[in-house]
Amino acid sequence: MWTTFVVQPMINLLLWIYSLVGNFGLAIIIFTVLIRLILYPLMRQQTKSAEAMQKLQQDPRWKEIQRKYKNDRERLAQEQMKLYQELGVNPFASCLPMLIQIPVIFGLYQAIILALGNTPAQLLELTALIYPGWDAAKLLPIDSHFLWMDLSRPERLTIPGLNFGIPVMALLVAYTGYIQAKVASSVSPTSGSDQAQSMNTMMSYYMPLMLGYFAMTFASGLALYFLTSNLVSIAQYALMGKLSWRDLIPFGGGKK
Repeated sequence: MWTTFVVQPMINLLLWIYSLVGNFGLAIIIFTVLIRLILYPLMRQQTKSAEAMQKLQQDPRWKEIQRKYKNDRERLAQEQMKLYQELGVNPFASCLPMLIQIPVIFGLYQAIILALGNTPAQLLELTALIYPGWDAAKLLPIDSHFLWMDLSRPERLTIPGLNFGIPVMALLVAYTGYIQAKVASSVSPTSGSDQAQSMNTMMSYYMPLMLGYFAMTFASGLALYFLTSNLVSIAQYALMGKLSWRDLIPFGGGKK
């Protein structure tokens, strides 16, 4: 079921885009932009929900709950959830785009590895996943080179004079992931339930580090997806007027 509904459609879409542009790196970039455009309504909803949370925290009822139950964490959480439901506010909405991306990330990794296979067994497995009705066999095997990278292998940039490669893509993924999370948190409430705060902290710090680790460890085609996704997401926030130049400075102050 996973292969049929996630991996196989991705493989065929990537191959179709590759047949148009003739470069698998560009195919991944275009694929990523399409994914981000599909997720854009969720990002808009995330922003609206965050603004609603900010307004909620100025509500007298919210402040009264904080004062009345400050020494009873369980009752405080219950009353907060009641107020969320009453006003139609979802404190976890800011996490939805990333949670939805998780199956995309794992599915794309499998799709890239399968699409870039070049042994007879790998090509046979790939051919079996191509939808009938179009001749994709002529595209195989796919050229895995893009810029200085082999998209089927972890990326390292070799600089003359150094006896080790620099994981440039991993560093860029971690940096842009942090900036993207920083901008997202700037439109999210700074207080709320402990669960929501914990989730926001994870998204702001742990997730960029985890994606950077994935980018350093796995095929660089996946790193290219991460980087493009982060850049498009930052651009979308800029178009919504939610980005300031200070947000682009690591550990600098965000938009006030």
